Amino acid sequence: FILERTAWSDLAVTAAEVTAMQVFRDLFAKEALRPGEQISVGSMCVLFTDLLDSTRLYREIGDAKEFGLVMEHFDVLRKMVAEAEGALVKTIGDAVLAVFQTPAPALKAILRAGQELAKEKPGRKPLFLKAGLHFGPCIAVTLNDRLDYFGSTGNIAARLVGLCSGGDVVISSEVKGDPEVAGYLEACGYQLEDIKA
Repeated sequence: FILERTAWSDLAVTAAEVTAMQVFRDLFAKEALRPGEQISVGSMCVLFTDLLDSTRLYREIGDAKEFGLVMEHFDVLRKMVAEAEGALVKTIGDAVLAVFQTPAPALKAILRAGQELAKEKPGRKPLFLKAGLHFGPCIAVTLNDRLDYFGSTGNIAARLVGLCSGGDVVISSEVKGDPEVAGYLEACGYQLEDIKA
């Protein structure tokens, strides 16, 4: 007789899981897909952030001090993303692109990061983030010699940032509809406001 196992192995890992692991991205930063090659990684939660009024801050406190604040803000985001088992993909100016396997950890990470940065500290005013979250299909590609993501999911997350007023997170209906996200928002008493885009 032949004995076969049809269940998914606990030792197997998908492309979405691997590419969203910060440790994988750190260890294999230079291991990229062949130029022009792409892989579908399934659905991912993409987080885009931007620092509110960073241009004004550069003018008010100067480039060197503002650069220090931007680096501090990156450290906070990197820590919160890693604790939520997400991966920081890249920084663009003072913006961040991060990915998560599911929406709830992404939302929790950005809310914690926003609270941490909004605290007033000696010698620094509170910093406020604008953040957009969207969940949907992605493809992994190599851009600038690094593993990156491409597709409408990332574009939508980036556009959601433009709807922020600062110190807030704009989530898509796909994120809002996730049962774990809905339960978390209800348990924490967060008020949602619908935005027409």
